[in-house]
Amino acid sequence: MRIRTAVTAVTTAVTGAVLSVALAVPAAAAPLVPAAAADGAGDHRATRRAMQAAVDAGVPGVTATARDARGTWSATAGAGDLRTGRKRSPHDHYRIGSLTKTFVATVVLQLEAEGRLSLDDTVDTWLPGLVTGNGHDGTRITLRQLLNHTSGVFNYTDDEDYRRTYSTKEGFLAHRYATRTPEELVRIALAHEPYFEPGTPGKWAYSNTNYVLAALVIEKATGRPYGEEIRRRIIEPLHLTGTSVPGTRALLPRPSSRAYAKLGPVATEPAHDVTYFNPSRAFGAGEMISNSRDLNRFYRALLRGRLLPSKQLAEMTTTVPVGPGRDYGLGLMRVTLSCGVTVWGHSGNTTGSGTAAVTTEDGRHSLAFNFNGDWSGDGNAVVQAEFCGG
Repeated sequence: MRIRTAVTAVTTAVTGAVLSVALAVPAAAAPLVPAAAADGAGDHRATRRAMQAAVDAGVPGVTATARDARGTWSATAGAGDLRTGRKRSPHDHYRIGSLTKTFVATVVLQLEAEGRLSLDDTVDTWLPGLVTGNGHDGTRITLRQLLNHTSGVFNYTDDEDYRRTYSTKEGFLAHRYATRTPEELVRIALAHEPYFEPGTPGKWAYSNTNYVLAALVIEKATGRPYGEEIRRRIIEPLHLTGTSVPGTRALLPRPSSRAYAKLGPVATEPAHDVTYFNPSRAFGAGEMISNSRDLNRFYRALLRGRLLPSKQLAEMTTTVPVGPGRDYGLGLMRVTLSCGVTVWGHSGNTTGSGTAAVTTEDGRHSLAFNFNGDWSGDGNAVVQAEFCGG
């Protein structure tokens, strides 16, 4: 089996966007203290300052909503439309990128709870013959390894041709409305060698291909599109009226802000309006649309056990280490912040958009926010501010 150099760094990009809202934290963490007791936490003033700092650093605009014991708080900073100067709205719909993975993992775990599949099933059991070539072997990769990124499968969005197609001005403008099938995305990945053998102890590599495959497994196990299963099992029961799986639909629901990308050197390239594009190139790795209210509701419900039986929630929150203060479960990341507070959630980038949604394990304090630009801003600072103050 040919193996690439092992990758252990965290990446949340779905399309090659450069904005990083990955929940990176300092190597050393302070002793655990309640979020409300941290300096300035609970009144959201630090969060508002962090949002404005992101705008000052170049992000066009930020929208955020938090929920805690005091109720629901929303704020915006910067512009939702650079041409008109219209501000962002707390009700904005936006592309959530890799937060899609938590929805996909939840459905897979629901299917396990129903006895329709097992996390120990191999990929080849459900998708026979699909994952093979250049050292990839679907008979040796389990569904659990897909969901926690220990499969070693190459990340198709790291393919150089794919990046040129969607991360350059010429490529994006030529292909923004093109439809890509999930099988095409898998073939891009299989043209490369794997990062490591499946389940190698101590090895972890974030790969969007894992969740393209996981969504295909959902379709095979249910006989329905994976987006239909997300709608039926999660969106409708939780009344997530702003959340959708768009498929090939390029538009965003209203209200929404414009989304911007540099599509070239940040210092010299203007901000291009990339609001509309065909999200099929992300599929189960990151095509969904939502808003801050819905994301808070989803992650609170998930951590409180409303979507999964206790056994499956325990499996989802069984993690592997991926960096100082960071661990990855099944479509869910655990992060210990600088003040010692632990949050669960996910972050995601796609062209023109950077999003994060996190909640405490008891679901009592949650935050979701979005940047409508992909080249600047510190998403980690927003999370730190909300839960640790400052």
